[in-house]
Amino acid sequence: MLTEKENFMRMLRGEIPEFLPRYDMFGWCAMFSPFERKKNADGYEVDEFGMEHTTNASSMGGMMPVPGRILVRDITKWRDVIKTPDLSNLDWAQIAEKEMAKKDPVNNPVIVFAGDFFMKIMNFMSFSEGLCALQEEPEEVYALLDWLCEYYLKLLDKKITYLKPDILSLADDVAAAQQPFISVDMYRRLILPHHKRLADFALDRGLTLIMHCCGKCESFIDDWLDMGVSGWEPAQVSNDLKGIKKKYGSRLAIMGGWDNTGPISYPDTPDDVLLAALKEYVDTFAPGGRFAYMAMVMSENDDPDSVRKVKLSEDFYQNYARLWYKNNA
Repeated sequence: MLTEKENFMRMLRGEIPEFLPRYDMFGWCAMFSPFERKKNADGYEVDEFGMEHTTNASSMGGMMPVPGRILVRDITKWRDVIKTPDLSNLDWAQIAEKEMAKKDPVNNPVIVFAGDFFMKIMNFMSFSEGLCALQEEPEEVYALLDWLCEYYLKLLDKKITYLKPDILSLADDVAAAQQPFISVDMYRRLILPHHKRLADFALDRGLTLIMHCCGKCESFIDDWLDMGVSGWEPAQVSNDLKGIKKKYGSRLAIMGGWDNTGPISYPDTPDDVLLAALKEYVDTFAPGGRFAYMAMVMSENDDPDSVRKVKLSEDFYQNYARLWYKNNA
């Protein structure tokens, strides 16, 4: 029996896996943050760039910029505001040991993330001002992203040295639910060159490349593949996923493809409706390989019905989805 890692990497190579893999982003991701966020006087966590962050139940624990707290108000003056974080006196071995204590690198792949260039501009400036900067001051945006890329390359070098990861995930949400935030041309001019620098760095060191991008982002797939991307998640259903699987075949793994925001994922969905949807989901994307299960049910930890639905989905994976290739040989 292959380990989860061996089986998952086989799927990413375009081979038929021994069992249908499940993508465990949170379990496999090594965050490896060199700076512990400390709270300021207002109670907000501050990152290494000076951005203030907060969270709430609707963001499912994800840290977001504090509304109204703008770090860069004028893109032409970003050099006066953002300073390069000091990486010179950090105990990288200790940071890595702390992070890897929570991982099982023998049996599970280790994934590191980098590349949130579009999102950093939005976080630094707010969405409205960030989008205006992309259109009105592309040279300054490019200069800021070039500086950020240099910083990310230094971090990635440390991650590869100390964590020995299997996969780099380029994570940048350049699309909304129904359309991209920016054109393909703008992506190619301002974002792609920096994604490619990180991609080349990782591929040259033997890592496999995947892309995390939410929303309707299918128009960027060709550029991702040209960079060497092997898999894409969460592959949300606003994209033509059946057409994408047919078009790209074994060139691109769909790691997701489940309607994680629609009513099928609500806790009050009837059991039989959920199970039928899960079966259709697996039967649609499993043939031919290059698919990783990533179905989930929205849940509240203290809601018994939500907990039961999560258990139902887990049992379905173990009893049907995981065995799909064995039962359909």
